[in-house]
Amino acid sequence: MTVAPPGIAEETVLSFARGHRLQHDRVRDLWIVQAPEKAFVIEGSAPHILRQLDGKRSVGDIIQQLTNEFSAPREVIAKDVLALLSELTEKNVLHI
Repeated sequence: MTVAPPGIAEETVLSFARGHRLQHDRVRDLWIVQAPEKAFVIEGSAPHILRQLDGKRSVGDIIQQLTNEFSAPREVIAKDVLALLSELTEKNVLHI
């Protein structure tokens, strides 16, 4: 089982912090996190992970959904999910 960074566990339920949201830029075909007075592009597996955040589903549920969707080992997906969500929580993009 993958160990979550401090503050983030599989039981944790996350959502975007106030003023932050995930948006798809259709013109450039990019996923962007919009924030007050800034925006940043997210790439790789991040859009797949962040699209699952709804403020109701636990991190463990998201990991399981992605494991089923991508037929990858759960421990690999869990490591990526926990790392991304921890980083964005530390940057105040997400909150518990």
